[in-house]
Amino acid sequence: MENQEITTEKEISLFSQIMKLTDHTMIMDENCILHQSVMLLADKWTLLVLLSLIQGSKRTSDLLRQIGGISPKMLTQTLKKLETAGIVERRVYPVIPPKVEYSLTETGKGLEEVLSTLYKWSVRRVLANS
Repeated sequence: MENQEITTEKEISLFSQIMKLTDHTMIMDENCILHQSVMLLADKWTLLVLLSLIQGSKRTSDLLRQIGGISPKMLTQTLKKLETAGIVERRVYPVIPPKVEYSLTETGKGLEEVLSTLYKWSVRRVLANS
């Protein structure tokens, strides 16, 4: 537990340092960890897939029904990208016909708080503009 607190303190300290930068010393290029995370999450379908998987494991057909407008090809590409990043786990069951389910890994579950915060911000924004 103490090691986790130290890690959290380091993360907060790093973020505080980033927020205090007022000049152009920080370069947001593809080597920046924040840039890499934003690029992973910032496409049309990723957040919707993650929001669906936060509810629990899903089969491809469930995801297609739940995420309006996504094509099977885009869903497959998005799931592969998230699987490669270690955010989504693909489980194949040895049955006929084949059964495949997708779920969040522990890393993926770490996004729940971030997505919850984004959802709350979205609700406040919509209510403020009503």
